[in-house]
Amino acid sequence: MKELIDLHIHSCHSDGVHPPAELVRMAAERGLATIAVADHDAVEGIDEAVAAGTKWGVEVIPALELSVEHGRYRDMHILGYWIDHRDDALRNRLAEFRRIRDDRGRAIVERINRKLVAGRKAPLSYEQVRSLAGGAVGRPHIARVLMDAGYARDMGDAFKRYLIPFNVPKRYMPAADAIAEIRRIGGVAVLAHPTTVSDNQRELRRIIEELIKLGLDGIEVFNNMCQKEEMIFLQNLADEFGLIITGGSDYHGIEDDVEIGIGRGGLAISRHLAVELKKRAESRTATRGMSVE
Repeated sequence: MKELIDLHIHSCHSDGVHPPAELVRMAAERGLATIAVADHDAVEGIDEAVAAGTKWGVEVIPALELSVEHGRYRDMHILGYWIDHRDDALRNRLAEFRRIRDDRGRAIVERINRKLVAGRKAPLSYEQVRSLAGGAVGRPHIARVLMDAGYARDMGDAFKRYLIPFNVPKRYMPAADAIAEIRRIGGVAVLAHPTTVSDNQRELRRIIEELIKLGLDGIEVFNNMCQKEEMIFLQNLADEFGLIITGGSDYHGIEDDVEIGIGRGGLAISRHLAVELKKRAESRTATRGMSVE
């Protein structure tokens, strides 16, 4: 019986490399029972993933990941699970965010190209970046084009030499709006990799308490960004506040040391977490006359 899960995977519809169906096949080969393809500001890959899940015997949770801001904190990530991904208002809102991300990606490439041309190098093609992305453009897609052109040795080199120096600020949704939107469509709102928000445990506790007041349902306790001691802290925090616990690899397909289901080799996320997550979603969707399938 399959007992392990991965609730944080990205496809080519945001900043991942692989199509959703391919991710499901990889998860099946890994022996996973449940996965969530949680793309940034995009839900276009969910139906493909669900269909592939039926074929390969993997439960696929409809999910997404929103980049948010809260107070002075920017680029916090809120995961939404068991969402109604066909909701028209949600899709319209996400389409606007993807347009903004596309404008940002184009602006970053223009900045990089000015440097390349000044150095007598051929500029990047933004159409090549968009083609690689397949959906919402992210900086990893630009990095891949830089690597393919021979301008960077690897992903880290691309970010250090080009993407960080020529970055364009990202637009974020207020955390309150993101949590409210996820809950409106029957979803469960979870703070992704919490220790990336702050490595100060007292400050992180304060932030999570504020997010709970806004409707936060859970925290991603098991993730690649945490040390074992930090996971214990997060688990205790979740138990204290009655929060749902989730976990995932945050797999994109561009990392050399991250694999679906096991992350960097230390993750082993139990299926019972997905069961508890579904129960929370079912209690929410019952009030909207929906079913979680």
